[in-house]
Amino acid sequence: MGTRYFLALFLIFLVLGFEVQGVHVPQEEETARPALLTKVQESLLGYWNVAKAAAQNLYKKTYLPAMDEKIRDIYSKSTAAMTTYAGIFTDQVISLLKGDH
Repeated sequence: MGTRYFLALFLIFLVLGFEVQGVHVPQEEETARPALLTKVQESLLGYWNVAKAAAQNLYKKTYLPAMDEKIRDIYSKSTAAMTTYAGIFTDQVISLLKGDH
């Protein structure tokens, strides 16, 4: 029953998809949409570039080599610890699922 229902639903969506593709949009609307899309893309790209430049300038102004080294050290130690604990946790879960005591 479930497979027949799925097949019928798939065929309905397939027919509807072909119907939607068959609808013709007038030429005027086709040329208007890309212009609007282009304006929106250019606007968003402009905002993105301004935000990126501001973030880079802020990073350059506040960059401290000593702090950067400490952050890198803390990151490497914490990832090593998390990898170890994740391995232990994985082993415990597998042991529980297998039933090994």
